[in-house]
Amino acid sequence: MAAPTKQELLSRIYADHKNYPRGFRRSGDFSIKEADALEKFGTLIVALESGAYAPADDEDTHFVAVLRGEQEPDDLATKAWRKYIARINRPKLGSIYGSRIDTSQVDDGGSSDDLDNIDLGSTNTEEEVED
Repeated sequence: MAAPTKQELLSRIYADHKNYPRGFRRSGDFSIKEADALEKFGTLIVALESGAYAPADDEDTHFVAVLRGEQEPDDLATKAWRKYIARINRPKLGSIYGSRIDTSQVDDGGSSDDLDNIDLGSTNTEEEVED
């Protein structure tokens, strides 16, 4: 099978159904322009990253350099791609019901000895004492 052309790759809309099942626009992570750039250039960037498509022009070479970390992203597509990669690789939050909180690392500012020394005294008011 022949390698895909750049035009074929750009004509395909990129969608990540695993991490963004409702799409990039509805996720709240990306602006509308960033979501459009991901949908338009995502398939091309994935092909460049995997080696399925060899860079053919300066734009492709720039994408590869940004993917390798040799250059900083300077256009919307590369900035959006870097943000997308950061979002899908962030640590996942666990359920509060399935994990225990490690209280050994938390400093609450006091100790249990401070609570033992509190004088609770009488909470009755003068009216309650007279009745």
